[in-house]
Amino acid sequence: MDLKGKDLVALWDWTPEELAALLELAVEVKAHPERYREAMAGRTAFLYFEKPSLRTRVTGEVGMAQLGGSAVTQTPEMGRIGVRESVEDVARNLERWVDVIAMRTFSQELVERMAAQARVPVVNLLTDLLHPCQALADLLTVREAFGALRGRHLAFVGDGNNVAHSLLVAGALAGMKVTVVGPREHEPNLRVMDVARRIAAETGAEVSYTPDVKEGVAGADAVYTDVWASMGQESEAEARRKRFLPYQVNLELFSLAKPEAIFMHCLPAHRGEEVTDEVADHERSRIFDQAENRLHAIKAVYLALTGAA
Repeated sequence: MDLKGKDLVALWDWTPEELAALLELAVEVKAHPERYREAMAGRTAFLYFEKPSLRTRVTGEVGMAQLGGSAVTQTPEMGRIGVRESVEDVARNLERWVDVIAMRTFSQELVERMAAQARVPVVNLLTDLLHPCQALADLLTVREAFGALRGRHLAFVGDGNNVAHSLLVAGALAGMKVTVVGPREHEPNLRVMDVARRIAAETGAEVSYTPDVKEGVAGADAVYTDVWASMGQESEAEARRKRFLPYQVNLELFSLAKPEAIFMHCLPAHRGEEVTDEVADHERSRIFDQAENRLHAIKAVYLALTGAA
């Protein structure tokens, strides 16, 4: 499938077939990296980071290097896009220098404006609303654990945040069952949930939210959690800790899932809060497989969107 020139701003812009093709490419890249060592030779990615990053920045830069290309990274200290210069003017400059633009920002609108203007592919590395590249790595991890994605049940326990949003959409596209489990007033964004439900109606998937932690986790193939206070919510950390404590993924909660269920976390983890050491280090924990798969997923994104695959 030809994905050249497509943006990865939100997965709801993708079809089930396009998502499947991208995951197939990620599998191929992971299994045979030697075949792609020069695929991006002479090409450059521009990486823009408004938020701190370990996995995203390292995999974004290393991924290009392993494909024979290069990456240029900019942080707000070097100049904030949309402040020193308009988003539109920055896009018109970048499209003449680089082959792909990837952004980790607070604002979803900023990424959308860049994609609307730039004539090269734009990739959403994370916004407050969505985290599509993480969802790609997550689906790759579930696929490795169980084979086909269709019908598999992923329970996301915690805040209905950007990771939960992208998992709802990606899971709906893949025909999965995705349940977000968390306290009232921390449900997923209603717009995102509506979009995920519309996709699910077409693919046979199932997406839902419940405040009942036992009901939500029961029989799941994968139990997933994330920090209770995301970047920018640090002032709410103590209040959130009290509210989310009943949703901690400990051995008792993990045991409600299937006997072969895996544990997932996008990292960084606040051990002793959203997850205990016993679960994070469990033999069925796949948290570092997810981290590794961030590399293979972004390499597949680079290859597909630039037409280098």
